[in-house]
Amino acid sequence: MTQPVFILVRPQMGENIGAAARAMWNFGLDQMRVVGPRDGWPNERAVALASGAGRLLDQAGLCQSVPEAIRDCTYVFATTARARGLTKPIVTPERAMEQARAIQAEGGKVGVLFGPERAGLENEDIVLANATISVPVNPEFPSLNLAQCVLLTAYEWRRQGVDVAPEVMEMAGTEFASGLELEKLGDHFEERLEEAGFFFPSTKAEGMKVNLRNLWGRLPLTRADVQIFHGVMRQMVRWAEKRRD
Repeated sequence: MTQPVFILVRPQMGENIGAAARAMWNFGLDQMRVVGPRDGWPNERAVALASGAGRLLDQAGLCQSVPEAIRDCTYVFATTARARGLTKPIVTPERAMEQARAIQAEGGKVGVLFGPERAGLENEDIVLANATISVPVNPEFPSLNLAQCVLLTAYEWRRQGVDVAPEVMEMAGTEFASGLELEKLGDHFEERLEEAGFFFPSTKAEGMKVNLRNLWGRLPLTRADVQIFHGVMRQMVRWAEKRRD
C-alpha cells in the first residue's frame, strides 16, 4: 500500500527534522516534505540526528508553502494540541491512520501536517485540512515535541498494518513442563518437606499438600524451571546432612 506523506511545516530546528525522519523510518514511512524550514535546506543538524534514516532527508520534498505541499493530496490531516474555533472533525491518531489506510487503499493520497515547534500550525494552515488530529495529552501540559508527534502518528500507521500478537512467550531454548514432570516435582517436595517436619500439625498436613500442588499447577513452569527446583531441594538436603555430620 502507498503511504501518507508527512509534511513538516516551517520547522525551526534541524535536530527536530532529523528526529522526525528517524521516527518515520522506525515505522516504515519514508515520504517526507518540508515547508519553509527556518534554518534552510539541506540541514547538517537534521542529517546528524536522522542517523540511519538520512535517506528520508535526501529524498524529502522542499516546498515553499502548505498549498504547494498538499496539492497532490486528496485528504489532509492537521495535527494540533489546542482548540482552533473551526468547524472540523477532530480525530485521534489511531482513527486518523485508520481513515488514511482506507483512503490510500482506494487510490487516494493522504497528507499529514505537523506544525513548527514554537506554537504549532497556524489557522491559515489548518483551514486547508479536512480534519485535525488531537492526542489526549495532559491538558496542563499539552505541547508535544515535533518528533514525538510524528512518532505517535507513524506508530498508529504501522500498528494497523502488521499483525502483531499482543503477548508472546520467549521460551529461551526450553519448553513448558509436562504434567508428569510437575507431578514428580510435587512428589519430590512433599517427600523432602515431610522429612523436614514441614507438614505440622498433622491435622493440617493434607490441606497443606493440596495447596502446594495447587501452587505448582498455577505456575507456568518450564522444564528448566523444574530442574532448578529439583536442584535446589537436593542441595538443601546435602547441606542439612553436612551439618548433621
